[in-house]
Amino acid sequence: MNQNQVLKDGKRMATGLAIIVFPLIFVFAFAVHPGLLHPHFLGPQELIQRAHQDGLLQFGHLLVTLCTVLLIASALHFMTLLEKSAAWAGTIGGMLAIFGAVILAVDKGALCLTMSALDRLPEAQFTQMLPGLLAMFSKQGWLVILWGIVLLPIGFAIQAIALIKTRALPRWQSILFLIGVLFVGTPDGVEIVNLSASILMAAALIPYGVKLIKESHANNSAPIQEF
Repeated sequence: MNQNQVLKDGKRMATGLAIIVFPLIFVFAFAVHPGLLHPHFLGPQELIQRAHQDGLLQFGHLLVTLCTVLLIASALHFMTLLEKSAAWAGTIGGMLAIFGAVILAVDKGALCLTMSALDRLPEAQFTQMLPGLLAMFSKQGWLVILWGIVLLPIGFAIQAIALIKTRALPRWQSILFLIGVLFVGTPDGVEIVNLSASILMAAALIPYGVKLIKESHANNSAPIQEF
């Protein structure tokens, strides 16, 4: 096996792992939200109160922040998968998804991970910081850019539609992926919807990720031919 093939197989295996892991992280992150079975939309102050002193929720947000790397890898892979049959849809969808993934990392870093630092403060000092936190969670100033997070599901939805039309993936997987990405961005407070959407994405993508890993392993296990 030549070096190029080894690199291709390594890339295929890493991509397969990314496609498997990212929906599982979403499932975990949404599953640990409090009040999961009592959905209602939350305002900025309620979001602050929910995150305050909730270490498990903050850990879920940390995982989602790190997950953005996997989201970008997945978007790039679908761009490659669609380059021969639906190049424009794959490219545009991928670019939107990548930009949305970057905004997701900014969102979790600015609004969520900061809460873990502020939880170290005495309660009286934390209370004094509430006006500033309310401004942040209301997306004041340049934080308005965080609304760009909607580009993540939009970009993946474009790619999912292209996957359905080109049959680059089995249709049932592409359809589940599309439904999942359309609902995974449901606003805060009704995470039961986001969790259900993440489960659909996991059901759609994990078999495909496993397939990529198996293909990589099969190539690595193939005997070297001598000429």
